Amino acid sequence: MQSSNGRPRGGGGGVERSFGNHDGQDPPFADAVGNTGNVRYDDPWYDALASGWGESDGVAESGPESLSARQERESPAAAAADVYLEVQRSAAFQEVRSRYRRFVIPAGIGFFAWYLAYVVTATTAPGLMARPVAGAVNVAMLAGLGQFLTTFLLTWAYARHARLRRDRAALELRWDTQELTRGIRGGTS
Repeated sequence: MQSSNGRPRGGGGGVERSFGNHDGQDPPFADAVGNTGNVRYDDPWYDALASGWGESDGVAESGPESLSARQERESPAAAAADVYLEVQRSAAFQEVRSRYRRFVIPAGIGFFAWYLAYVVTATTAPGLMARPVAGAVNVAMLAGLGQFLTTFLLTWAYARHARLRRDRAALELRWDTQELTRGIRGGTS
C-alpha cells in the first residue's frame, strides 16, 4: 500500500514489502473463482487532500457534483455569511464589542497585576508574608484568601456589567440576525 508521498507505508519487511509494491500500484489478488484483479481502496478519506491543500488556481477539483449544483447549494450559506458580516460591521455590534472590551481589558489587567503581586511578594518577601496578623493567620493566608475573594467579586462584576450594559443590545442583535437569516432560508431556521 502506498502513501500519498510515494513511499510505502509501514517499515521493515512486512506485508507491504512481500507484494513488492513500490511503484504506486495496488497489489494483485485472487478472488474465490481465481480471477486476479487489483485491490481497490474505497475509503473516501484515504489520501484525500484537505480543503484548500493542493488545489490549483484557487479552484477545488470538481467531483461528481456539477459547479452549478454546488453554487445553488452554497448560495443560501453565502447569503447567511453576508448577513453575519453585515451585522458584524453594524454600529450596534461595534458598541456591544466596545462595552465588552471597556470592562474586560482593565479588569483582566487589574486581576493579573494583583495575582502577579501576590506571587512576587510571596517569593521575594517571605518575611512579610510570614508576619502574623491574628493568631495562626498570617499575611500570606489573607492574601491567598483575597485571591479567591477577588475571583468571585470579578465574576459577579462581569455578570452584572453584562446584564446591565450588553445583554439587551446583544439579544436585539441576535433577533435581528435570526430574522435576516430566516428570510434567506425561506422562513425556516
